[in-house]
Amino acid sequence: MIPVSEAIQIVLRHTTPLGTEEVALSQTINRILAADIIADTDLPPFDRAQMDGYAIRADDVAQTPARLRIVGESAAGAGWHHEMKGGEAVRIMTGAPVPKGADAVQQVELTREDRDSVEILEPVSTGRSIVRQASEIRSGETVLRAGEQINAAMIATLASFGYAQVKVGRRPRVTVMATGSELVDVRQKPARDQIRDSNNYTIEAYAAQSNAVAARLPLAGDDTEELKRSIRQGAERSDVLITSGGVSMGVYDFTKAALKELGAEIFFERVALRPGKPTVFARLGNALVFGLPGNPVSVAVTFNLFVRPALRAMQGATETTLPHEHAVLTRDLKGSLDRESYLPAILLTDEKGTLLAEPLKWGGSSDFVAFAKATALIDLPAGEKSIAAGSAVQIVRLPC
Repeated sequence: MIPVSEAIQIVLRHTTPLGTEEVALSQTINRILAADIIADTDLPPFDRAQMDGYAIRADDVAQTPARLRIVGESAAGAGWHHEMKGGEAVRIMTGAPVPKGADAVQQVELTREDRDSVEILEPVSTGRSIVRQASEIRSGETVLRAGEQINAAMIATLASFGYAQVKVGRRPRVTVMATGSELVDVRQKPARDQIRDSNNYTIEAYAAQSNAVAARLPLAGDDTEELKRSIRQGAERSDVLITSGGVSMGVYDFTKAALKELGAEIFFERVALRPGKPTVFARLGNALVFGLPGNPVSVAVTFNLFVRPALRAMQGATETTLPHEHAVLTRDLKGSLDRESYLPAILLTDEKGTLLAEPLKWGGSSDFVAFAKATALIDLPAGEKSIAAGSAVQIVRLPC
């Protein structure tokens, strides 16, 4: 067995970016930037009013009340582009350009307008209610970096600097294949000794969450020749093939044998991990192959620890692995002497804002119903036989 950290490094070492493509701005959510985003203009592009009121000279209203002559109006999209002189004021709206000669804006509530003049009721300091040109960003500066994942908050940045088309990492093509003669399609009623396939759908969902383009192969039974045909087909049409089941040490665990007979290069086949020890990582032709265990919780854990980083690295992401945080354990928890444990938990906060990790009561790696409530995994190092409530533990948040 190899440690989890070593397995992750092996995965990343054998993963290369897939190249880039340009997509429309509206199609960029959750994609990985493949080039830096550069400001093509100052922001704001001009001195901008922060509120409705009057653009004035602060010296003109040092003593109030002070009456000024209204010489124009500046609105958003329709500025007053003349030079304002002493004793003058320009009616101004929020977001509008501040005219040359003005050095402050007095809010409308502290003024009283009368035909062509306005009475300023209180003094203002120089710069009041003005957002200066380039105070947010200067033209030519880098505003977003290659490798960042685009979220909804970044769309305004991309649009404001004219990125109608955005260069992003290409999405990996993933083929998903579940194995086991006990599996039947989700639409079927299981006969005696059978169960419905859930792993194909779980892996497909996690792959889509990682921005991969996923497709499912038909269920494969416990037959080496059948497995070899399906594995070859999946590897030929994919960047990544993900199987589930058939990677343990049982009599009917044929996936590893099929991979070896096909000439796959096996990088590792056992990880010191609970749950998920019998995880296989290999290459067949140009495709990376992940052989995940058959139990549903093991599938979720091993996908997020090993497959997700590979899919993100293929897209050029700067951050590939789930970041670790610290939380306080709410009840006692058992670890493992020889394996690192990633155990399901719900994250909470107490009245002081402390992050808490509440371990789920679950029946093991087949208990997918309990795991459905998990929002994080508690990471217990190997050798930690038991951890007491109130201890600080490492956690990783599960992707939403």
